[in-house]
Order: sequence, then C-alpha cells, then structure tokens
Amino acid sequence: MAIFRQYIAPLLVVLVFVFALVAVSARIFLPSDMAAPAPIEEVGVSSQPTPASLPPAVHTNS
Repeated sequence: MAIFRQYIAPLLVVLVFVFALVAVSARIFLPSDMAAPAPIEEVGVSSQPTPASLPPAVHTNS
C-alpha cells in the first residue's frame, strides 16, 4: 500500500494534470475561428427583442 501512496497515486495526479494542460493549451494551435466559444442559438419562438432588432442607442453629451 505504501508503494501506491508514494509512487502510483502522485504519478496519476501528475498525468491527469499534464493531460488537462495539453488539452487546454491545444486551443493555441486551432484556427482563430475555431478557438472562439461556440455560438449560442435560441430554440423556439422568443417574444423578447433581440439586439439586432432594437433601434440604435442615442448618445447625448451633457
């Protein structure tokens, strides 16, 4: 049991950390359009106005 606690468990922890580091770092090598977050699309009919259908904001300098 001491061999597992001293050698195998820490090795597994390091391997999981290295795997996670490689998986996250792989985004550097993706094309720029694939590295962006996935778009969120609404499913169904929405009664709320979308930003594209709103009139432009009026900015006043006071």
